[in-house]
Amino acid sequence: MAAVREIRLAQRADGPAAMLGIGTANPAYCVPQDDFPDYYFRVTKKEHLTDLKDTFTKLCRVLGLKRRFFHHTEQMLNANPGFLDGNPSSTLDARLDIVAKAAPALAASAAAKAIARWGRPATDITHLIVATSSEARSPGADLALASLLGLRPGVRRTVLQLAGCSAGCAALRLAKDLAENNRGARVLVACVELTLTSFRGPRDDDTFDTLIPQALFGDGAGAVVVGADAAAGERLLFEMVSAAQTTIPGTEHLLNMRLGEGGVDGNISFDLPSFAAENLEPCLLDALRPLLAIGGGERKWNDLFWAVHPGSRGILDHIDAALRLEPGKLAASRTVVTEYGNMLSATVIFVLEELRRRMDEEGDEAEWGIMVGFGPGFTVETMVLHATNSFFFSASARVLVLLRLFVFSSDS
Repeated sequence: MAAVREIRLAQRADGPAAMLGIGTANPAYCVPQDDFPDYYFRVTKKEHLTDLKDTFTKLCRVLGLKRRFFHHTEQMLNANPGFLDGNPSSTLDARLDIVAKAAPALAASAAAKAIARWGRPATDITHLIVATSSEARSPGADLALASLLGLRPGVRRTVLQLAGCSAGCAALRLAKDLAENNRGARVLVACVELTLTSFRGPRDDDTFDTLIPQALFGDGAGAVVVGADAAAGERLLFEMVSAAQTTIPGTEHLLNMRLGEGGVDGNISFDLPSFAAENLEPCLLDALRPLLAIGGGERKWNDLFWAVHPGSRGILDHIDAALRLEPGKLAASRTVVTEYGNMLSATVIFVLEELRRRMDEEGDEAEWGIMVGFGPGFTVETMVLHATNSFFFSASARVLVLLRLFVFSSDS
């Protein structure tokens, strides 16, 4: 027993996991959102559905996006007319073949940036986690990505498939555990999403709700290098303090996805933004529970920075109202969803990159923050983050800062 305990201690890192490098990438093809209704109905040859086009135009305006990026260009769609008929079953193999080549390449572009910013060679990566809802095969994007990056044959691979928008946070939660339980581990998280497997033309029976995926989702990839016990030359961007996952019972109908004969499809309830915000606060407290014994009184959510997966602008608006956040607290999330749309698992990594950029360029008095992701189930992922600067706080100083931020008193 003594020997086993010694081995166990030797295998585990001494300090918390941290994000050491972040990278993002998008395909080159971009469609402005203002032009998308005309583009969508023209390219799918459904311009005669004028009433439905009016509904879709209103939906695109409500979502408030500026643009989205896609791997599937108009030229590709014209070359594959079966992609446009609203029934992907006859073309699913062709779609998946395209994704099989394009997804690893896009993920490699984001990962190469994260590795370069980390500052060490790719061969130092010990673990690889790939999250995607764009394909379902094995070996898949993980093996192809490892080959493109030149990772060593002994890299330990894990794949998360069809976990939707929350997969980015889930992959980072898993990376935290791997880094802290394997001394010297350097974990590469890569999230890549291509909407070709879910793209379809409008149908006569479509409604405001059923058209949301076509108006909201875009393509992108994000990557993060995670490790504990940073060595010389490694910069700690965000320390990963504690994580939690909550699935709200009986809510499967609000958000779900599946891969079937018709490609990747699912249901997104129009009530999801308000529901997510109404149920968020208990999930946040669950993430903080390992750190503090939280009592009653006012919750000082405005003392934190926020990295929220922006499923849509509506979700962010409802979270602002529910938590009474000050203007600008969700600015990084708003910027990402406006400039890129919802890229499912990759989106939260774009938010982390934008948040870190703002901290470095503009400064932010908030040292502690929360990362939040939403996904099928209905599932809420939360993680407490500590933003590091050029200096390092001692463990006791960090505890004091936490206590100052989360002391709830009737006088506050």
